[in-house]
Amino acid sequence: MEYQYHIFSPYRVCPLGAHVDHQHGLVTGFAIDKGVDLWWSPTGSACSREEYTESHVHLESKTFEGIVDFDIATPALVRQGDWGDYARGAKFALQKRFKLKRGIVGTIKGSIPVGGLSSSAAVLIAYVMAFAKANGIQLEPFEVMKIASEAEREYIGLNNGLLDQACIALGKKNHLLMLDCESNEYRLIPKAANMPEFELGIFFSGLTRSLMSSDYNLRVAECKTATWLVQAYENIPLKEQNKTFLRDVSESMFKRHRDEMPPRFARRAEHFFTEHKRVREGITAWETGNLEWFGSLSKASCESSIHNYECGSPELIAIYNAMLTTDGIYGGRFSGAGFKGACIALVDPDRKESIEKEITQKYLEQFPQYKNTFKVYFCKSDDGARFV
Repeated sequence: MEYQYHIFSPYRVCPLGAHVDHQHGLVTGFAIDKGVDLWWSPTGSACSREEYTESHVHLESKTFEGIVDFDIATPALVRQGDWGDYARGAKFALQKRFKLKRGIVGTIKGSIPVGGLSSSAAVLIAYVMAFAKANGIQLEPFEVMKIASEAEREYIGLNNGLLDQACIALGKKNHLLMLDCESNEYRLIPKAANMPEFELGIFFSGLTRSLMSSDYNLRVAECKTATWLVQAYENIPLKEQNKTFLRDVSESMFKRHRDEMPPRFARRAEHFFTEHKRVREGITAWETGNLEWFGSLSKASCESSIHNYECGSPELIAIYNAMLTTDGIYGGRFSGAGFKGACIALVDPDRKESIEKEITQKYLEQFPQYKNTFKVYFCKSDDGARFV
């Protein structure tokens, strides 16, 4: 079938700012040149099949099995537990703001089957853009980002922040995105002229992941509980947990009461405040072209993710440890929540072949069962989601 439109929605990587977006922290990220392609036509157009009503949505996937059909004009139904939930989630969030009348007929495909690059956010953004276009709704990238984030939190049920959607919607080639998740202010910082060339290595463990079945939401709750504890010690009135964030308390408040808190909650707060410092330092490193410094901060971020945030499967920790002793890698960390999925690294493009060989050898020595599913990809930064 010939489709009328083509949307490319990139995956994202986050070198600094791990696990702090949902606590209104500072984050950084790149959109990359791998992602999700959605080819589609408005229902009722010449490119759509005649048997569909104007409000019908018909989706096929080159990545997942099955076909998704629903009506875009009716109220959103509960999750069905299949890949179509992301299209239904986009409908749900858009319906809160607009009246939707026209559906789409389309096919979607992910370019690399890797967890940890926020493929779910990329898919949601593609659907939001398509449904809006089909219904004559004009949205700025920031609006797309907010609607997609709302869909993931309120419909899909993942209590994340804005990092993923911001990188995907706002990203710009050869620029580092810095987003303040409290104020929603952001900067796109160009690559310094004196910075060495680099690419982004993605090392997929072979272990598939789902944030909904991991401890992701538990960690979010622990961060909020840490905030409550500090506020209670400081005699600050408490708010409901969904309105409570670690950004609400200062580092000095936390340090006054760190030793009184149960250790697990203290570690979550420790990660938040030290990651804030790393992001601020990382911006300076990026602006001055100091890739070695930037990379070292990304490694420190991963160390804190392991020891303070307590995430990282044995597989991902093995890849990270292999990265530490491989020449040509400036630095890197777990991608995504770090429970399964992938590690990402900033790499010297001239060393890609030796990096792939060395990481593969070191990893498979420990986990030979992933011989057929472990993958290495290299990519570059790219512009955000767009019509092609």
